[in-house]
Amino acid sequence: MCNACGVATHVLETTAPAPARKFAALRNRDCRPYLFGTGLAMMADNIEHVITYWVLWQKFHSPALAGFEVISHWVPFLIFSVYFGSLADRHDCRRLIQAAQVLFMAVSAAWGVLFLTGSLQIWQACVLLVLHGCAGSLWTPGEQLMLHDFVGPEDLPSAVRLNATFRSLGILFGPVVGSALLLGLGPTAGIFANIVFYLPLTLFLFRTKFTGHTRDGGVIRPRVGVLDSLRVFREVRSNRTMVSMIVLAGLGSLFVGASMQTSMPIFAHDLGAGSAGLTYGVLLFANGIGGVIGGVLLEATGRIEPTVKAAVVSTAIYGLTSLFFAATTSYPFAVVLLVIGGVANLASMSIGQTLVQLLAPAADRGRVVGLYGMSASGLRAGSGFTVGLAGAAIGVHWSLGLSAVALCLGTAATALYVRQGRVGDRRAARIAG
Repeated sequence: MCNACGVATHVLETTAPAPARKFAALRNRDCRPYLFGTGLAMMADNIEHVITYWVLWQKFHSPALAGFEVISHWVPFLIFSVYFGSLADRHDCRRLIQAAQVLFMAVSAAWGVLFLTGSLQIWQACVLLVLHGCAGSLWTPGEQLMLHDFVGPEDLPSAVRLNATFRSLGILFGPVVGSALLLGLGPTAGIFANIVFYLPLTLFLFRTKFTGHTRDGGVIRPRVGVLDSLRVFREVRSNRTMVSMIVLAGLGSLFVGASMQTSMPIFAHDLGAGSAGLTYGVLLFANGIGGVIGGVLLEATGRIEPTVKAAVVSTAIYGLTSLFFAATTSYPFAVVLLVIGGVANLASMSIGQTLVQLLAPAADRGRVVGLYGMSASGLRAGSGFTVGLAGAAIGVHWSLGLSAVALCLGTAATALYVRQGRVGDRRAARIAG
């Protein structure tokens, strides 16, 4: 290919895709039940956390095990996401997602048996926690390829946003339903009952004709292997748009990630407004509802297109709201900041996911999505160090505040990186012309 054509292609890759129709994915009769099934499965994921974490603390009172619960959930994303993405490239994504759901159900059943027999030991808990994390990392790449297959490139932004919204709903209602099952049925019956919530998605995948690849035609897919899957690193680095989206996702996960939720009891105590339990509950709800509101607003207005600029701005807003949340002593202001931050975080992640999918070569889409998942989800384990362990040394307000500053600086550096690439492209285009 000539230099001019190469430059033109790169410039084309950085342009925004056409705006999607409002709530297009919900209007799609194939995608609609998939979205609801995803929300229920994500709720089941979080119900399991609620029940098992409570039982493990009551039985072992181990802070180390509590820390391992977070690590075991996210490290499999870091290690396996690219390889599982290569499996999604090569195989029927319906079966991969079903395999992940069956593994989720098997883990829940194993917890139930151990609770029922009273034979739970720490090593068994660690194995089940790791298997649960592996199920999540296996699920994600195939899930994203199915979205692309259901709606195609034109409506992909809608599908990614609504999928993230339904996932946010699952995360939001998981603790509520999990607590109800724990109180109403007890941990043993509750964890067995939780298996039911995985079934709708699993059964739906037997009915749909989409495999994650039906729109790709006769694309030749490379063989699957750990070393083969790693070549995606070499291919992605030449595309500044994809690199910037992967970096932005990683920055948000590494510097804030899951740490805000795990640190929320401390903030609730320090922001105490009346009942500590109520304060904590409202903060958690605000943190979760922001993602739901963000997804609905983005779909309803259709004003924010999936562009690099939109991703950078929304990530910067997420960093700033996290910084102000760490510094504020006002409880109402903290609640507002959490809601705004949730909206911005959902916007950033859905935009990044959309751009990565649209720009990825069809034969390597799963690998690229897996690479994005490795950054967006796997690096969440690192937030336990940047905020959690650092918070033990300097205080969680300072650790979150400094991490938020690092996120804002990293976002600015990423924006500069993209801008320099575009300036270089224009200069090369003038020379070629």
